[in-house]
Amino acid sequence: MSWRATVLTIFPEMFPGPLGVSLAGRALNEGVWSCEAIDIRASAIDKHRSVDDTPAGGGPGMVMRADILARAIDAAAPKSDMRPRILLSARGRPLTQERVRELSAGAGVVLVCGRFEGVDERLIEARALEEVSVGDYVLSGGEVAALVVIDACVRLLPGVMGKETSGSEESFECGLLEYPQYTKPQNFEGRTIPEILISGDHAKVAAWRQEQAEKATEARRPDLWAVHKGQKPKKT
Repeated sequence: MSWRATVLTIFPEMFPGPLGVSLAGRALNEGVWSCEAIDIRASAIDKHRSVDDTPAGGGPGMVMRADILARAIDAAAPKSDMRPRILLSARGRPLTQERVRELSAGAGVVLVCGRFEGVDERLIEARALEEVSVGDYVLSGGEVAALVVIDACVRLLPGVMGKETSGSEESFECGLLEYPQYTKPQNFEGRTIPEILISGDHAKVAAWRQEQAEKATEARRPDLWAVHKGQKPKKT
């Protein structure tokens, strides 16, 4: 059985989008995974196919209705469907490589793409949606974030990447950022490949890469560095 991604959105034409090309696209064509985009507006109950209304208590913007989203979710993923139900939300828990590995190891995901000012809180509670954020910034909607989640998961599926070790030394896999990479030419505008990488000494290369990964993490991601060193991250 292939890994299944079901996306609930008001813009189903956005899928599979960039996931239909390169490694993910090839795996999609080979049936390693599948992508079903469902139009939330198909569950609307009025002639205008409305999915939102004004926020209770007043305020700007619109809020996605609980009843409409519930109809869409129940039709796409009934109670017997045990896949995680994820709402892409700026207030969600940050998506981590660890969570990606967990999702890719399962049967797939059901992704709900929010729009407007958000989703009625009662729907989140009633359908036990897991709120996930792909970064500390605000997008126009959850569709781009859904593509990020799917891409991160699909690339970990067996057979998608060229070599089984391709993902084992990447950023976040070992709690560190990835070490610098180099390739031909040996001299580029006066900048040369570090001698150790062309020395043929695999032990020294491994040690250099570990050192560089640690330096990059300490300089760029002090939060990850603190965790790596067994410390509590400083509050910002």
